[in-house]
Parts: sequence; C-alpha cells; structure tokens
Amino acid sequence: MTDPEEKKTHQGHTAPDTARDQAGVPKPIQLENIVYKETILDSEQYDEHSEIDRRLNRKFDLHILPWLFGIWLFSFIDRSNIGNAKIAGLPEALSIPPQSTQFNLALLVFYIPYILVDVPSNLLLKRLRAGVFLPSLITCWGLVCTFMGFIKSLGGLIVCRLLLGLFEGGILGGVIIYLAMFYRRHQMLKRSGLFYCAAPLSGAFGGLLAGALGEVRVGGYERWPWIFFIEGAITVIFGITCFFFMPDTPAMAKFLTDEEKTWALRRMRLDASGSTSMDVDEEKFDWRWARMALQAPQMWFCAAIWFFLLVPLYSFSLFLPSIISGMGYTSTTAQLFTVAPNMTGFLVVIATAHFSDKVKNRGFFIVGGTILGICGYIMLLVSDANPVKYAGTFFIAAGVFQASPMLMGWVANNLSPHYVRAVGVGVVISLANCSAFIGTFIYIQRDAPKYTLGHSISLGALVLTLLLTLCQIIYLKRENTKRARGERDHRLLQDDAHLLGHRHPLFRYTL
Repeated sequence: MTDPEEKKTHQGHTAPDTARDQAGVPKPIQLENIVYKETILDSEQYDEHSEIDRRLNRKFDLHILPWLFGIWLFSFIDRSNIGNAKIAGLPEALSIPPQSTQFNLALLVFYIPYILVDVPSNLLLKRLRAGVFLPSLITCWGLVCTFMGFIKSLGGLIVCRLLLGLFEGGILGGVIIYLAMFYRRHQMLKRSGLFYCAAPLSGAFGGLLAGALGEVRVGGYERWPWIFFIEGAITVIFGITCFFFMPDTPAMAKFLTDEEKTWALRRMRLDASGSTSMDVDEEKFDWRWARMALQAPQMWFCAAIWFFLLVPLYSFSLFLPSIISGMGYTSTTAQLFTVAPNMTGFLVVIATAHFSDKVKNRGFFIVGGTILGICGYIMLLVSDANPVKYAGTFFIAAGVFQASPMLMGWVANNLSPHYVRAVGVGVVISLANCSAFIGTFIYIQRDAPKYTLGHSISLGALVLTLLLTLCQIIYLKRENTKRARGERDHRLLQDDAHLLGHRHPLFRYTL
C-alpha cells in the first residue's frame, strides 16, 4: 500500500511516498511524476544548437578565452624562466656551486605553496569575485617575477620562488572553475584544450624572448636580471588589463544583452540536471559541499589518474632535450629537435579537445592517449635506432599532453554544484601535483644516455593511468545505468533533496 501522506519538497510540490510491494520492499519511484517534472520539460525544450546559445558561446570565446590563454601562457613562462636565467649567469651571480643541489632546492620549493593553496584559492574565487581574483593573482606573481631581477642571494631566490608558487597555485583550478561558470559541461573540454595549449607554446615563446634578453647589459644589470625584469613587467601589464575585461559571472558580463544573461543562467541550471536549483551568483559555501566532494569516488579516481599521468608529463617536459641529446645529437640540434614533438602535442590537444566535446566523452580519449604513450616509452626502451627512439617521443607527446586537459574537464563535469566542484578540483590538482617530486628526479645524469630508469618509471605510471581510467569508466557507467533504472530515485524523498548535487537521479556522469 502507498502511504496517503504526501511529503513537501523544497519547491513546494507534493510527491507521493515510495510505493511498496507485498513484501514491503520499496519500488523505484517514477521520476517524471515528482518534483523535477518542470526541469525535465524545460530541458526537453532546450535546443543545444539554438541561435542564442551559439551567440553566447561566440561571445564567451571572444571575451573570455583570450584572457585565460594569456594567463596560462604567462604562468608557464614566469615559472620556467629560471631555467633560462640559469644559463644566463644566475648561479654564478648568487655564488651557487656548480655541483651543489642548492639550485634544485630553489626549483623544488615552488611546488610547496603551489600544492597547498589550491583548495582555499578555489573557495575564494567566487567570494572575492573571479574577475578580480584571477587578475590579482597574475599581477602579484608578475610583480614577484619582476623583483627576482634584484635578488642578491640564494635566500632571496628561494623566497621569490615560494611567493611565485603561492600566487600561481590557484590559477589552474581557478581557470577550470571559471570556465564552468560560463560553459555547459559538454562545451568545456574544447575551451580547456584551447587555453591549455598555451603551455607547450610557452616553451618556444619564452625561450626566444629569454635568448634576446639574456644578452642585455644596461644599468649595471647584466644578462639574467633582464629576463625577469621584462617578462615580469609584461605579465603585470597583462594582469592589470584583465581587471577591465574579465567578468565575474555571466550575469555581470557587460558584453551580454539582458536576454543573453537570462539564457546564460538558465542553460546552466538545465545543464546541472537537478544538481542545483540556484544560479551560480546565489550559491553560498557550506561545509556539506566540501564533504560531498571528498565522498565522491570520481574525485579520488581523477586524483589518482592525474597523479600517475603527471609523472611522465613533468619528466617529458623537463627532460626531452636530455632524452634527445642522449641519442648522440649536439646541444643545439637536440634543442631544435624538441620542437616537432611539442608541436605535435599542441595540435593533438586542440583536435582531441574538439572531438571530446562533440562525442561527450573524456575517458576513452585518456585510454587512447595512455596507450600511445606506452608505445612511445617501449620504443625508447627496446630500440637502439635513433629514428625509432625519436618517433617514440612523438607518440609520448601525442598521448600524454592531450590527457591532462581531458582530466581537467572530466573532474569538472562530474562534480556539482559550484562549491563541490571548487573543493574537488582543488583537491585533485593538489594531490596530482605531488607527482612533481617524482617526475623531476627520475632522469638522473648518471643514467645517460639510455635513461632506462626514467623511461621505465614513466612507462609504469602510464600503465597505472590506463588501468585506473578503465576502472573509473566502469564505475561511472554503472552509476548512470542505476539512475536510468530508477534505483537512485529514493533520494528525492529526502528532506535535503534540493541539495543532492551530482548525486541527483537526473544527473548523468560524463564517461
């Protein structure tokens, strides 16, 4: 029998209690008959290819993506220009012994605040207004980079690197959260790929710029200080410019009409699939959102997958010149030979990001990428022929680079609403970046020229990445199937049904 008493939902609608069979076992409730009927009707009316939707995406692409691309470009340039300064005389100026590990210490300390600051920075993003907070971060680290040109000791270098990590630590998570305020879940990956491809481009751009600045001798400052002065000053100017053009949320975007603002907010509510009934402007932080993020299996899966993926990604980015040099090429030739694999990675990132949004899938692209990377490391390990080894670097670049923005989109797609996503993305990035402590030390000079240890560890990390990705796909697919069968509908009868977030029965995980 069905209990005649009806329960009130958070929207004021009535819903009958769960029906029971003769054994008293609850039957799945019919989703279309209860509280989110209006949401379903609205979503059925939604046309993904509507003119206003395309107009919104064009405007966001024009008014938001260029600034995010620039932020990520300058982030990579300013964190890595210490390498350019090194060969322009920085260690000698600071009296750092050539064989000591003091310079490595200065590189390492960057990651300590970079890892620790991610979650609190994501939580502050909306509270302090995203259009102010992100430009503030880039302006601050630009100032730090500029003043690094004045340092006179190792202690000053370490302090500056700590401050650089502090201000850059919130950027990646902040950009992901910011994109999720404007784009629907299956429109995000293409945009993530477009801003993330600034990373491989920064190596070429920063190297060319540093090559010219490293010859400047003016005002008593010779060579390396000018790398920091000029690159830092450019970042500061860019950061200040961002203050005037980056909106906080769609509702505050001056380049949108009132009709476009209304639709921008409405389409995000529909895209939430019942996980929230509020606009992003109205959401307030509550510790329940933090608990929901920490209890989400998909968050821990993504953290583990990204951790193992970043081991080969960090090591490949840092040591590709050494790997190619180990094939017998001179330093200059080795540097030139790094361009083609990196450009391959750049192009693959753009292509896979586009098709990932088109087919609304992330996991299978990561599976394909890890298989390519595994093939590449096997080629490096088993072959003595330089053409085969060099071809292996293309496989690694094509496989590993595209998987990182895939994971950015995957974790953001499957956590909702805003503050759950903010905590989850922050935790994932913080844990994943701990792999930097592994990736930066597995290619040891004494292992040259074959670097068997580094290749083997990277290969093992990619195998684990592949297995964990497959496990996550299986978990998400099973959960979606249960929701489609109505096995999660009972959650709608809870008193806090309007606070279910990504646990809502209508919410479908992106595979």
